Amino acid sequence: MSSILTPSVDALVAELARLPGIGPRSAQRLAFHLLKAPPERPQALAEAIQAVVENIRPCTECFSFAEGDLCPVCADPRRDPTVICVVEEPSAIVSIERTHEFRGRYHVLGGALSPIDGVDPEDLRIAELDQRIERDGVTELVIATNPTMAGEATALFLADRVRDRLRVTRLASGLPVGADLEHADELTLGRALLGRRDI
Repeated sequence: MSSILTPSVDALVAELARLPGIGPRSAQRLAFHLLKAPPERPQALAEAIQAVVENIRPCTECFSFAEGDLCPVCADPRRDPTVICVVEEPSAIVSIERTHEFRGRYHVLGGALSPIDGVDPEDLRIAELDQRIERDGVTELVIATNPTMAGEATALFLADRVRDRLRVTRLASGLPVGADLEHADELTLGRALLGRRDI
C-alpha cells in the first residue's frame, strides 16, 4: 500500500519510530507537531542532535557522557574519588544525581552480565574499574545495577571480586513513598524487610 505522506515526512516518521518508547502513531504525532511548529523549533532540534553527535564522547575516567576528557562529575574536585557508584548505563547517573544524596563518583559498566546474550565480564568495563580502585584508593563501591536478573548477577560478580579489598554496598530497594503494603509484590516487600533500618 502506498503512503499518503511525502517521502520526507515518511522518512521523519520512520526515524522517530526508532526511538525507544515511540511507536508508529506517536512518531507520526511528533512529526506533525514538528511540521506545524515555527521553522526555528525543528531547526533548533536538528542542531541540538547534531551537536550531540559531534561533541559527546565517553568520559576518560568513568565512561559517562562528556564534551571534553572528563564528564562534569569527574571534573568536580568536590566529589569524593574514594567512593564509586557502579551503574550499567549513563542514564542511571541522572536518576541518582536528582536525589542530591551521593557525593562520590561513578563508573559506567556499559551493560550487565548476561551469558545468554553473550555478555561476559570482558565485554564490560570491569578491568577499568579494577584500575580505578587501585589508583584512587577506593574505600567503598556502591553497586547500583538494575534490579533485574542480569543486574543482580553483575552485582554479585562485582561484590565477590572486590569484597576483600574494600567496603561493598548495594542500593537498598523496597517500598515507594506513599505505597500501600497490600499492593506490594512479595519480592519488593521481602527486600524492604531485608533492608530495614533503625529510626
